[in-house]
Amino acid sequence: MPKPTRIVILGGGFAGVYTAKHLIRLATPEHPVEVHIVNRENYMVFQPMLPEVISGSVGVADTVSPIRRIVPRALLHMRDVEKVDLKAKAVTCSPGFRPRPLTLEYDHLAISLGNVTDFRGTTGLAEHAKPFKTLGDALALRNHVIHVLEEADTERDPALRRQMLTFVVAGGGFSGVEVIAELHDFVRRAVRAYPHIAQDECRFVLLHSRERILPEIDESLALYAQDLLRDRGIELMLNTRLAAATAEHAILKDGTRLPTKTLVATVPSNPNPVVEAIDLPKDRGTLRVDGFLRVQGYDHVWALGDCALVPLPDSTQDQPHYAPPTAQHAIREAALCAQNIHATIRGKTLKPFTFGGLGSLAALGHRRGVAQLLGLKVAGFPAWVLWRFIYWTKMPGLECKLRVGLRWFLDLFFPPELVQLRVGRSSGVANEHFEPGQNVFEQGDLGDRVYIIISGKAQVLRKRPDGSGEDAIATLGPGQYFGEMALLHRVPRNATVRCVEPLNVLSIEKGDFKALVTHLDEMRSGFERTAAQRAQPATTPTPS
Repeated sequence: MPKPTRIVILGGGFAGVYTAKHLIRLATPEHPVEVHIVNRENYMVFQPMLPEVISGSVGVADTVSPIRRIVPRALLHMRDVEKVDLKAKAVTCSPGFRPRPLTLEYDHLAISLGNVTDFRGTTGLAEHAKPFKTLGDALALRNHVIHVLEEADTERDPALRRQMLTFVVAGGGFSGVEVIAELHDFVRRAVRAYPHIAQDECRFVLLHSRERILPEIDESLALYAQDLLRDRGIELMLNTRLAAATAEHAILKDGTRLPTKTLVATVPSNPNPVVEAIDLPKDRGTLRVDGFLRVQGYDHVWALGDCALVPLPDSTQDQPHYAPPTAQHAIREAALCAQNIHATIRGKTLKPFTFGGLGSLAALGHRRGVAQLLGLKVAGFPAWVLWRFIYWTKMPGLECKLRVGLRWFLDLFFPPELVQLRVGRSSGVANEHFEPGQNVFEQGDLGDRVYIIISGKAQVLRKRPDGSGEDAIATLGPGQYFGEMALLHRVPRNATVRCVEPLNVLSIEKGDFKALVTHLDEMRSGFERTAAQRAQPATTPTPS
């Protein structure tokens, strides 16, 4: 049997998962492939359905499909990407239960990492705005809205009630319009269960920086959508930009303050930090590829989806046009990428990307929508039916289709569920216990935490250069800390720490430690001084 060609795919969205699916389907005994997918979650999110999670029209689990079920023959790694070494043709992934990095060597690399929410540049947005990009964001927003309604039902201060019952969404593209529409529908239906909240107390505001919403579609359809939203009582503040946010207000560029406890920001969306860190040709953080989806200058590195600038068939050097970050384009890019990788393996001719798009769809809530497909413009109830039918057929797997279809049917007759699911992030600071002989971490591990000893003792050991054993270089006791150097300098652990007496420690997760030393200069200076002292062989008392 010939040795399989190893293909590593970064990202588990439409582009990454469908690339894996086509690669496996195209494989032959003469040209076998070994496909690896690196993704933080073990599921693919059906993004067009996310707004319906807010209203409960579909369940949380109905919008996701297990990657292992879609591509059972692919090898899935639930990790973050730490580093891409183009010269060594290797991808380093974050540790799992053991703090050891996972290194995947590749023959071909396909990068399909989606964009991320980045609120930098707008004061207070990261702290007080609700993002809307992931399944977790949708669930968190739904929980927050239910919490607001619960509080407003018992609040007697009129000003605070108005603030709690004001819902603001920033961004008038597809995401923003669908979010405000679903939010409006959900709240209007939900308040029937709250005897002290009147329908007219609820205020909905959509902020948009341009003259009209939905700039991606035909003007007549966009104006129809504007009129429809206004008729329902949604305020449209056009030519308006969000300048800042606090826990109490959404602050506009002209100084206007909108009192609100719910601010949803659907913009901006920035390139993935992993993509920004890779030394590849980019334009404003997005990878530049040729018409065959190869990254410019590389024969074995491919890029597709949101992170790639994919030229469209009508693109010219003077007037370049690129594929928009939509599911319909990602799916077709995936099929072409798989075909071209197989063509490269076999020494065949590559095919260019020629898909120009079928059109656009947007749901406006309350069984209305707009659609622009193959030159045909549809609005109102027919467009809403078309929206549901097309996206329903695109959902992966019969089981998923049946679940969503049943939920849609039940939603026609029953009020929305008002169950609040609390799924908050666990604390990055934790108490841990170790027994004698147990290693806290080992030399060569990736740094993921800093440890402060509460009670007990630990021994620091370092491997001999000749590999003949370990040398004990220090003993640590209560009040001492260790593990900071690996986090400060992003290097592997340079020693092993082993418990010698029952040990209780306070451990601080990497992200929380970074936040502390970033904003507290004295703390960072203290850690750096200690790390510098420990880096000297003659006086090294503790490890990194």
